[in-house]
Amino acid sequence: MQDFLFYLNLGWEHIISLDALDHQLFVLALIAVYSFNDLKKILILITAFTIGHSITLALSTFDIIRINSDWVEFLIPLTIVLTSLNNIVFRNKKKSQNNANYYLALIFGLIHGMGFANTARVMIAKSQSIAIPLLGFNIGLELGQIAIVFGILIILFILLKVFKVNQKDWVLFVSSGVFALSLKMTLERIPF
Repeated sequence: MQDFLFYLNLGWEHIISLDALDHQLFVLALIAVYSFNDLKKILILITAFTIGHSITLALSTFDIIRINSDWVEFLIPLTIVLTSLNNIVFRNKKKSQNNANYYLALIFGLIHGMGFANTARVMIAKSQSIAIPLLGFNIGLELGQIAIVFGILIILFILLKVFKVNQKDWVLFVSSGVFALSLKMTLERIPF
């Protein structure tokens, strides 16, 4: 149980810490087009991301796949650029955007999972079962993402209901800001 709690906390910190800006920006871009009324859709999106993250984390930990960390560090902010760009381009076509977001969450989760793979490989001893560490880490990651989602949704609720901000303006503003920040990160991390 102690190992499980250790990895649960590690997963939580992986998404909540100040060093996790890239993951936080991705979650923000991913859910920017939704509101509290879409909570079920949001939770499915976040879970799709966690599933993708879990798959590549497990494959990397077993050393089945290994990608140069410079490329992973470049691809992670690139996924955020593409997600926020998707929000901007399709902001008036909510249905097509919603369908695309599920695929983006799963596929981009695969890329984000490789970001923690090197650390996980070192932390999970060869003799240790991988099930408990991966389960604990991924539950912690999911709980952290849900906490971030609720924080974003509370801010959005206040903006929409109290300050009467138009949701399309919110999507454009947030997605443009996330796009700019993640593009800067992407350009700083070009691996060649």
